[in-house]
Amino acid sequence: MGTDIDPHLLQHVVDQAERDATYADAPLHTAVTAEDGSMWLKTSATTNTWATLYEPDPAWRPIDLVTGYQAGTYRPEVRRIGNRVWLRGRIERTNGTVIPNDGIGIAKVPDDCIPQEQIGAYAATSSLSGDVVIGTGKLEVLDTGTASSLGAPGTVLWWSQDGPTAAGTPWVNISGSYWID
Repeated sequence: MGTDIDPHLLQHVVDQAERDATYADAPLHTAVTAEDGSMWLKTSATTNTWATLYEPDPAWRPIDLVTGYQAGTYRPEVRRIGNRVWLRGRIERTNGTVIPNDGIGIAKVPDDCIPQEQIGAYAATSSLSGDVVIGTGKLEVLDTGTASSLGAPGTVLWWSQDGPTAAGTPWVNISGSYWID
């Protein structure tokens, strides 16, 4: 009876799929909540268009490592929220040698985390063991328009700032974030 009087009361569903199936023809400003806490507000009187008011953060997912590389102390993972992607973890060589300094592919992000407009780049850290002096470098995630001999779109590249003064670093920490739009 309540929804007959006011169709804008909170509606309850299991997930977004049930929301779309059940409330596609609901009036403008209908509010729907899901069991995981997600909440949406209908923003069109004529189409099945919704604004997300709240959605729990997705779980961290593993990323694929390039052949010859493995997880270090912390497992390499990715999380995408909207158009922002976060990476975390450490990567090292499987044979125990150092990671070269001059642009090397070490991992690949999932397809939904590949930057669309420009390379994703940020400062990253590395081990200071051995002859490494600076311990900082640049991490790049190649975008969809990149054609590179270093990797395909979605490849995570490491560039050390140590240059020729060091042979390489034992591990790279990939923790950081970038935009995909």
